[in-house]
Amino acid sequence: MSQPPSQQPPQGGFGAPQEPPNGAPQPPQGRPDPADAPQTPPPPAGPPQTPPPGAPAYGYPQQPPAQQPGYGYPQQPGQAPGPYGQQPGPYGQQPGPYGQQAPGPYGQQAPGPYGQPQTGYGYPQQQYPGAPAPGGPGSGGGFLKGKTGIVIAAALAVVLAAGLGTWFLVSDSGDDDPKKPVATGSNDPKAPSESPTVDEGDGSGDGREAGDDLNAGRKPGEAKVAWLQKNDIDLPRNGSAVQGPWFAGDVVAKAIYRSVSGYSVADGKQKWKLDLPADVCATPNTPTPDGKIVIGVKNGTTDRANCSVLQMVDLNTGKAGWKKEIKKNGTWDFLSDIGLAISGDTVAVGRTGNSNAYRVSDGKELFGTPEGNCKPFAFSGGEKLIAAVSCRTDDVKNPQNQVQELNPATGKPRWTYQPPRGWEVSKVYSSTPLVVRLEHEEKKQYTIVALTESGKLRSQLTPGKSDKLTADCGNSFAIFGEKLEGCSGVAADANTFYIATEDDSSGTARTNKVIAFNLNTGKPKWEAPAPAERVLKPLGMEGGDVLLYMRPKYDTAGAIVTLPPTGGTPKTLLQHPSGAGRVENGFFSSKVLYQGGRSFIFSQRVSASNDKEELEQTTMLVFEK
Repeated sequence: MSQPPSQQPPQGGFGAPQEPPNGAPQPPQGRPDPADAPQTPPPPAGPPQTPPPGAPAYGYPQQPPAQQPGYGYPQQPGQAPGPYGQQPGPYGQQPGPYGQQAPGPYGQQAPGPYGQPQTGYGYPQQQYPGAPAPGGPGSGGGFLKGKTGIVIAAALAVVLAAGLGTWFLVSDSGDDDPKKPVATGSNDPKAPSESPTVDEGDGSGDGREAGDDLNAGRKPGEAKVAWLQKNDIDLPRNGSAVQGPWFAGDVVAKAIYRSVSGYSVADGKQKWKLDLPADVCATPNTPTPDGKIVIGVKNGTTDRANCSVLQMVDLNTGKAGWKKEIKKNGTWDFLSDIGLAISGDTVAVGRTGNSNAYRVSDGKELFGTPEGNCKPFAFSGGEKLIAAVSCRTDDVKNPQNQVQELNPATGKPRWTYQPPRGWEVSKVYSSTPLVVRLEHEEKKQYTIVALTESGKLRSQLTPGKSDKLTADCGNSFAIFGEKLEGCSGVAADANTFYIATEDDSSGTARTNKVIAFNLNTGKPKWEAPAPAERVLKPLGMEGGDVLLYMRPKYDTAGAIVTLPPTGGTPKTLLQHPSGAGRVENGFFSSKVLYQGGRSFIFSQRVSASNDKEELEQTTMLVFEK
């Protein structure tokens, strides 16, 4: 399938545009469409604008020089050195974030969106026992999405042999008495009635002294600890990832192991708990506007159980709604793991080569796998239902993907964007405006593109040669079910995309900066350094400003801050209390959200060496003014 010229990225290589020698501008390619002129990014210079005789046309990968992976296509041999060329540095042959290997087929260590694997907001993550190797934040370009036959059979053999499913990471907690925090689920920052895990310097504590009050000695202007909770669930030997959180009215909910629980956002008191017969194995990023969600539950408790049961839950009440098994579409429909996304009243279910969608309110199937050569395999929800689509080709090493916006009620595409061959849809960073990450597995390259409301190429991000951008898309292992949504550490408004750089640890403490990209041109608009020895991560937008989390460090609590859309100096919105700094910094890994004037820090996994430590882990920490 070909795409109109207005949808084509600049010729000469799909990746970060090359800067022309000596700054000489290059003429646009082909015959421009006047209607699309404002949306067409400037063409790169460097590679020949017209393919040489016998060379493949646009859409086929060019042959890069040896050992030159990175962001976008590398320059051809003989080109003048430039920021994306052969000169030493992050875009050249020098090893580093732009030269690391892209995600492999079975969850090998992989780079983040612009570099190295990410950790949580606290100290660097430790690998939990028995877990598969993380797939790398921002990754998700599926190894099997454009491949069939022998590759799928091999992957299936791995699943059957190892019993592996999908690992999702997020949070947990529980409580019985809102007044007295105890080891099985406390929600009061004051002294617990049972001693917390005391920090003895062996890495097993939560940073608290026995009997301490996290609000004691609170300084003027500091927020207070509204409540905290500890794990109250007896988990299997290797612990459990936690999924969510989801907000519905005055409830914040999350799922762990074989249950879903809802808590009061005001005081942390558990409002309901829904026990499930088997492990929660897939969840969407957002519920419906009226607070309903559909989760994936395994159809058994053995290692070979499939993630094939859909269970609707009303997050307002905790009541279970409809439940049904996903229809298997032939022998090659693998349900060992799936991806879920909700848009409006539709939940879409994706896995390699197959998809279904159901109405959240009553469970009615709305549409299934479409006929034809191109089939959706993963979805992103929210305001738009975005599908990643794989088209059958005669070369498994040169796949053809598409991005589509679907009508949530019918599954019919409203538009289709087709990147050049070899580029696979990896993540959706934002649905409105639409910002998508693409990966090229064979070339070990990736890029970020913005699309218009009608699915045309709006721009392609062009970071500076020394900027190593990063987003946190979780650490998940999936063979057949991809999750396009759920990345944090990014934000967007109508015309700007905000993303942080990787931490710079060359000084006395880690620091970074936030870069704003013009979505109409793909070029940086401004950059804002974090305060000295601090690290900033975008969370979203708040009243027109960029909302960010300023991570804590060993002797300083974190904070929620804002930046105006024009850049500048961060302004503190919610300063976390210094008395809680050690707890805030001691999370195994964390996910941070700001909702209704409160900041929520969720543990992304519960795992410990023994039951006592497991039930002492702080899993949720909430601050308010």
